[in-house]
Amino acid sequence: MRKAFLQLHMAVFLAGFTGVLGRLITLNEALLVWYRLLITVLVLWVICLLKRSGRPISLAGIARITGVGIIVALHWVTFYASIKYANVSVALVCFSAIGFFTTILEPLITRKPFNQTELLLGLLVVAGIYLIFQFDPQYKTGIIIGLISALLCSLFTVFNQLLVKRYKPETVTLYQLSGGFFFLTLLLPFYLKFVPAGHLIPTLADAGWLLVLALFCTVWAFNLAMNALKKISAFTVNLTYNLEPLYGIALAFLIYREDKYLSSSFYIGLFLILLSVVLQTWLVYKSRRKA
Repeated sequence: MRKAFLQLHMAVFLAGFTGVLGRLITLNEALLVWYRLLITVLVLWVICLLKRSGRPISLAGIARITGVGIIVALHWVTFYASIKYANVSVALVCFSAIGFFTTILEPLITRKPFNQTELLLGLLVVAGIYLIFQFDPQYKTGIIIGLISALLCSLFTVFNQLLVKRYKPETVTLYQLSGGFFFLTLLLPFYLKFVPAGHLIPTLADAGWLLVLALFCTVWAFNLAMNALKKISAFTVNLTYNLEPLYGIALAFLIYREDKYLSSSFYIGLFLILLSVVLQTWLVYKSRRKA
């Protein structure tokens, strides 16, 4: 069990590290995601062929999964665009709005009743983001793009909950990222026309960080989380992933010293978001104990 918890926290830490890498890599956000998907998809298909773990699924199933993969690709592009237009800390704070969007989208998509408590906690996150938006106008564009990224992330999270009930998680990930790569390949020429890139080919340093991003923060992080799920409940895994923005912000403070450029409003907003996460964790844990 201890090994499973270590694997889980390592997976969350690697997920939080993606924001730091997004600032290190000098490529345009769309190119960054395209190269990340290229490396990741190649590795996943090699693993699939070597293990012969892939199972044939219907064309309708592939269409559903790859459709969600398009949302994943757009989420990653907007997430890294938020970092480019603001910074790692602001982008990760916006990432925390996923909970708020999920409390609205999940009942609409799955036809479940609205949870008023979760909605109020989500509004607390929105209040924190509003404080940062109100008092740090230089991050305006980055915050707007970051909120779009959070909305897209909440969408594919809800859809993934439906998909994993019918297909193996490995199958979902394989076809999802393959679909996202194919879509982004088609979109890239049009994207670059409106958002020109400084260079199309990654530098030697960029190539190294892209390998870290794809192999460690995507493929390895996914495998760690899947191995942890063999010993730890999905409930515990989902709660632990609330730490992802905290790890990312701590790394941004440590590596880039972004704390020097953030005003007091950022910390007040961050406190409200942390309060929401703590309260939500406590309420869910309490309800689970009663059950």
